[in-house]
Amino acid sequence: MLGIIGAMEEEVQELKRSMQVQEEREIASMRFYKGNLFGKEAVVVRSGIGKVNAAICTQILVDFFQVKAVINTGIAGSLDANIDIGDVVISTDAIQHDVDASIFGDPIGQVPQMDVFAFPTDATLLEKAVLANQKANPDIKTFQGRIVSGDQFISSEEVKNKIVELFDAKCTEMEGAAIAHAAYLNHVPCVIIRAISDKADHSAVVDYPTFEKKAIAHSVELLRELLPTL
Repeated sequence: MLGIIGAMEEEVQELKRSMQVQEEREIASMRFYKGNLFGKEAVVVRSGIGKVNAAICTQILVDFFQVKAVINTGIAGSLDANIDIGDVVISTDAIQHDVDASIFGDPIGQVPQMDVFAFPTDATLLEKAVLANQKANPDIKTFQGRIVSGDQFISSEEVKNKIVELFDAKCTEMEGAAIAHAAYLNHVPCVIIRAISDKADHSAVVDYPTFEKKAIAHSVELLRELLPTL
């Protein structure tokens, strides 16, 4: 059983249209759809926006549905000038950029008392996701790299530059690292897939609504190609 988490209703609706839904349950005010998606048994759910929602959602997938892997799809702001709107970034690892216990000597982003700084992506999921996107979306570029998350929509050049300086990340969003954190604690393989919807700078508010639908479409096509290989 695969767990597929989207942050927003628009993302999940696209997947539900392709799913043969066998069961629908509401847990913690989240609606979980269990069924067959692109030939695989899966649970699709909208976590809601933000790290707390994302972590709770992941734990429910583990506890109630016993998922064997978690895939987080969605959109993100680019932190790399080479990554354009519409391109896809697949995580190599993930960090919460708004965690700051540096007063105790930890680097910014380090969750105190955790045994890792960055939560790693499962190597097999990463490799298969990269190949799937290259095949499903040949019109766009595929990138691998660090994804950072925080409870902030990044639309400031100054904040963006600071995040790049600290973490050398490819893109920023609001859920992935929390999902990776929860998956890590539960020893469940995880990968974060992000289609770029904006440049995480002063233009973000303008670009985001314009390119959101295109970014979501790329994520859905990637999953259509990826799931049969898992």
